[in-house]
Formats: sequence, C-alpha cells, structure tokens
Amino acid sequence: MEIVFLEDLKFYREMQLLEVGVKGVFPLWKRNTKQLMAEFLDLGFKAIVVCADAKFFDADFVGTILDQDAINALPEAVDPCGENGEFHTFCFDGPLFKAPIPFTIGEKTYREYPAPDNKTKAAGFWYCDLINEN
Repeated sequence: MEIVFLEDLKFYREMQLLEVGVKGVFPLWKRNTKQLMAEFLDLGFKAIVVCADAKFFDADFVGTILDQDAINALPEAVDPCGENGEFHTFCFDGPLFKAPIPFTIGEKTYREYPAPDNKTKAAGFWYCDLINEN
C-alpha cells in the first residue's frame, strides 16, 4: 500500500508558501495512492502520461491514457500515482472541465540527466509532446 508521503517535498512547499504568507492545505496527504487513482478514474477524470522514467518504461508508455488497465499493468515497483517520480501526467478532462482539452500526441523524445551525486548512473526519461488543437 503506497501513500502520498514525500515529507521533504511537503516541507519545502510549506516553507515556500510561508514566505508569501500562505498556509498550505494538503487534502491528499497520507492517502492510499491505489485508492486515490481508483477514485480519480471513477470520478471521470482523464489523464495522459507525458513523462516516464526509463528505469521502468520504454517510449510506448508516454502517450498512454491512464485507465484501470494501464494502472493494473504498471510494474510492481511503480506507485499507481507516480508518487516517486516514475511518471507524470497531464489531466485533460473530468467533471470540473467545461470541455476536454483537445490535443494530439506529438514527438516522443528521450533525455538523460546527470545523477545529482555524480557517482550513480544518469537518469533517463521519456517525454511525449502534446500539441494543442485550438
């Protein structure tokens, strides 16, 4: 069971918000991410994967619309919400939208970034461009 749990990121955001006099509210904090993703999909939200860590995915994963089948097919080590940076999404439709955001899938690219400690292997990521149809 995974939970929204990145304490260091939460602390960083709280400190940044305090600098401008805003108190952060984190309604998803410590929630089970498997349940959160099921709720997200059940509510009718739609998202597409726009970035994926190459340790877990190949180029085919970017551009995938998240649905229950895609979530069920995730590698065991991957959080259902991508909470450890395994993937990132763009939410393009849902009950809060007046209309879906129209787009087409553009170029898929691979990029590597040096490891922060300069000792471990570089991190590689797949990206998918989305082209606005308006």
